[in-house]
Amino acid sequence: MSQKLILITGCSGGGKSTLLDKLNEKGFHTVPEPGRRIVAEEMACNGVGNALPWVDLKAFSLRAVEMATNDLASVQNRHGLVFFDRGLIDAALALEYSGGKRYREILGDQKHYFSKVFLAPPWPEIFEQDDERKHDFQSAVDEFNRIQSALIELKYEVCLLPKTTVSQRVDYIIKQIDAM
Repeated sequence: MSQKLILITGCSGGGKSTLLDKLNEKGFHTVPEPGRRIVAEEMACNGVGNALPWVDLKAFSLRAVEMATNDLASVQNRHGLVFFDRGLIDAALALEYSGGKRYREILGDQKHYFSKVFLAPPWPEIFEQDDERKHDFQSAVDEFNRIQSALIELKYEVCLLPKTTVSQRVDYIIKQIDAM
């Protein structure tokens, strides 16, 4: 099998990280979400980091673009499937939303991920705010809508993840990838 970089994105609090954890348990290579890693680093500074999304969304987004770009570069020689919990598209959209460069300027014409992208829909029953996710559910829905629109504009095939168990979501993703 040649390399396939698989993006799992969508609604904040939609179960993406849990899904990536399960894929990792099954032996797949996974790349954790840049945003969560940035927040963890910033919170380690006694919660007063400058690049927290609720403090300075633009600084946060710039770091996410840089981290997601580095993540892509770090797996270029890896064979097989590589699953990303969010990625460069999300970071570029966040940067544009914060008043920075347009996401198309950051992404260019290159398709950075496999043609099928898996999109976690808004799922109020599992959405939770926590120390690293301070925004409300409506903000997560708005983010989902921006991501979905961009993926369609970028000509990715959007596969909406079913609202079901984590194991069934894993099976769904593997079947969709095998169908290509």
